[in-house]
Amino acid sequence: MENLNQNTQECCPEFKPELWRDIILEWSNKKFIKDSICTMFYMPLNFGKVMRRMDKKLKKSGASTPDSLCLADHTSMWNMDVYLAVDKDVDDAKNVTLNGKFFSRVYEGNFKDTGIWIKDFEKEAKTRAYTTSKLYMWYTTCPKCAKKYGKNYVVIIGKVENL
Repeated sequence: MENLNQNTQECCPEFKPELWRDIILEWSNKKFIKDSICTMFYMPLNFGKVMRRMDKKLKKSGASTPDSLCLADHTSMWNMDVYLAVDKDVDDAKNVTLNGKFFSRVYEGNFKDTGIWIKDFEKEAKTRAYTTSKLYMWYTTCPKCAKKYGKNYVVIIGKVENL
């Protein structure tokens, strides 16, 4: 990817992969707001609209998003639930919490490699004797910012059941 002019307006903070690479996260009542995105064969159709809706609720409540963390749960070829991390409950939003231990692994490249990344993630988890029950994808930047930074990082975060 080519880098854009560094003076270009930033909407996504630059991702620091070393902070998320091959670590165990321990979440106790980690707050998120949840919404759903329509997909067609896993490709999001209304991602921007849903994120703007979530951002509006976030700002209205005076909440912020720690680490710009937004998890995607591909529930089918036609739906993706998104979980936006928040620092407090958000009015008029579906507030949820995640609890437990989660294994985090960072990937970089084109989204078409998602299947390869998932196989690698599962292999690495098995190597470490982790049993994962749920996988979330974190698309760390929008396409414009990925182009600007020259990297398209995706983090797979899997809930670990046997730690």
